[in-house]
Amino acid sequence: MLAALARIIFGLIAACFVAGLVQTLFVVTPFDLINSESVPASLANAGLLSLFAATHSAVFVAPFGLIAAALGEWQHVRQLLYYALIGIVIAMAGLFLLHMSEAGGLTILNPYALVAYFMTGLIAGFTYWLVAGRFAGNRYFWTRLSSEQSA
Repeated sequence: MLAALARIIFGLIAACFVAGLVQTLFVVTPFDLINSESVPASLANAGLLSLFAATHSAVFVAPFGLIAAALGEWQHVRQLLYYALIGIVIAMAGLFLLHMSEAGGLTILNPYALVAYFMTGLIAGFTYWLVAGRFAGNRYFWTRLSSEQSA
């Protein structure tokens, strides 16, 4: 039980870091980073922006991600499709809530933002599956992992 909880939390943290990175790459493209005057400073700024975006993602995702992960553990769901769809739904819900909090004038709902949030959810869901979801409901995850490494 404790190992599963650690795996879930580690998977959610990894997914939030990746979500922050994807969101940053939709704002600061790799082309912008390479063609800047100071590449190390640009990379450092992009890294810091990624951490801020990851923190923002974690605050929103934590309750929904924990519920989805607990459901996946309980039902032994190990399919990539489940975690990818959950990631997309959570990301799009975040976009919708941002839109609902707007006060007239400009809106965040545009094709670029839709693609950015869709891809963020998809890649974050894939990351969670890669780190934790593919082992959902596996009681003997740590035992099997250590036996595979020793063989």
